[in-house]
Order: sequence, then C-alpha cells, then structure tokens
Amino acid sequence: MKTRRNWRSNSKQNPERGAWAPALVNRVAEAVRSRRGRLAGGVAVALLALAGGLWLLLGGDEDGNRPPDSRAREYQDVDACLLTGADGIAQGTVASSVWDGMQQASEETRARVSWVPVTGEQSAANVRPFLNGLVQRQCEVVLTVGTPQAQAVEAIAPQHPSLPFLVVGKGVATAKNNVTVVPPGEGLKAAVEREIRDAASDKRS
Repeated sequence: MKTRRNWRSNSKQNPERGAWAPALVNRVAEAVRSRRGRLAGGVAVALLALAGGLWLLLGGDEDGNRPPDSRAREYQDVDACLLTGADGIAQGTVASSVWDGMQQASEETRARVSWVPVTGEQSAANVRPFLNGLVQRQCEVVLTVGTPQAQAVEAIAPQHPSLPFLVVGKGVATAKNNVTVVPPGEGLKAAVEREIRDAASDKRS
C-alpha cells in the first residue's frame, strides 16, 4: 500500500507522465490479492517492478530528465571558407579575429562558415592543394591568412574570376577584381563580415 500511495502522489504532481500509472498499479495489486497463489503474486510483483522501471525511464521524477530540444539551426546555401596556417584559429592569432568576424556574419546571414589549416610545409606550393580543395567545395567566398596562402591565391584566383577571395595580410597579395586584400588590425572583423554578407546577398539575387 505504501507503493500505491507514492505512485498516486507522483501522478498528481505530474499528471501527463503519471496518468497511466495508478490504473496499472491497481491491476497489479488486484493480481497480488487474487486467489491464484504464489505464482500469480510473483508474476504481479515482476510486472510492478517492470512498470515502475518503464515509468522512470519514460518520464522520471524530475523535469530535468527530459531530453533537450533538438531543433537544428537552419542555414542558407552559402559557404564561407577560411584557410589558415598550421596554428588554425588559435586564440590571439590574426586567424582568430577573422574567425570571430565569420561567426558574427553567420549569425546575421545564416551562412555556413568553416576553416581548414594547412598542415606540413608552410609554402605556397604546399598551400595550393588545400586552396584548390576549398574551390572544389564550391565555397561562395574564400578567406586566407598568411603569406604562403596569399601567394597561392595570386596563382589560383585568375582561374576562378567569379569566386571572391579575401586575403588577410600586409602587402602579401595584389588586389584584383576578385581578390580583396585586408590588413590585420582594426577594421578586420568588419571587412570579413561585409565580404560574407555580400556573398550571401549575391547568392540570394
């Protein structure tokens, strides 16, 4: 009877999760009190334990046991891709500031943003396969940080005149029709955000 009272109390506190519990417990209790003997009582006790376990598994005693909302964020079909050195977007680096601007632009435009580090030798020759990989991914805008990255952009950008590149660095690349050069420092994040907003706007038009 103590178990029955506890289940009734829980069902009152949580009517949605516990509404079915009292009826099930009543049936089990009747089976226990029946004249079918020990076998029926044993089966009933097992059913009671199973019912209690299922109730805790499906509902639980606390709201904190409910799974979190799994709704995913919706993005535009726009990709902004960043190519960095071996340090990636480590805190305090220029690439970190670029990444912050990209994330802010993503919040505003719902563009997808990603970054790829160049591993191995930090040379233009080794950077080019990584840069070509981003081009083949059909990124709407490609951003780079570092001297070898800028040198690779100078070689590849003319082959893709419709793809905008944003190169971050001091005097490491020559601006072209589809290449924008931005020095590090104040104004960098704003320039990054503007480039991604423009790419998203061009995609929608």
